[in-house]
Amino acid sequence: MAQVRVVVRRDVAGTPEQILGRLADYQGVRARSWPDNVSEYRVVAGGTGAGSRIAYRLQATRSRVRDIDATVSIPEPNTLVEADQNSSLRTSWLVAPGPTPARSTVTATTTWNGAGGVGGFFERIFAPIGIRRLHTAVIDRVAADAG
Repeated sequence: MAQVRVVVRRDVAGTPEQILGRLADYQGVRARSWPDNVSEYRVVAGGTGAGSRIAYRLQATRSRVRDIDATVSIPEPNTLVEADQNSSLRTSWLVAPGPTPARSTVTATTTWNGAGGVGGFFERIFAPIGIRRLHTAVIDRVAADAG
């Protein structure tokens, strides 16, 4: 069982404080930011930043659906971590200053322990494609959502 790691990095309009605030707004901005491969999204606890808990269904590949139940932590400044309680899936959102004061660089890193065998081979090839699409859409929508 090998760990799968997917990284998406985007330069977006907005200060790090603005973008991190939007990413941490699970009740508002994030609820509006999911692409079509996420369904049944809901806030289970909290709704803003650390201590929040969110749940949703992720269509990771054509045949693979994951039920995500993630708790949110802020282990260090400018970082949100969403850790699934049902699996090893973890997504870390790092928001850093961008090339100008009005821009930020957002890095989403998702890791999980992949399956073994033939199924794991296909998971390592196809699941990262879906995760990249997911994070690119979320980052772009979060950056465009001024509330």
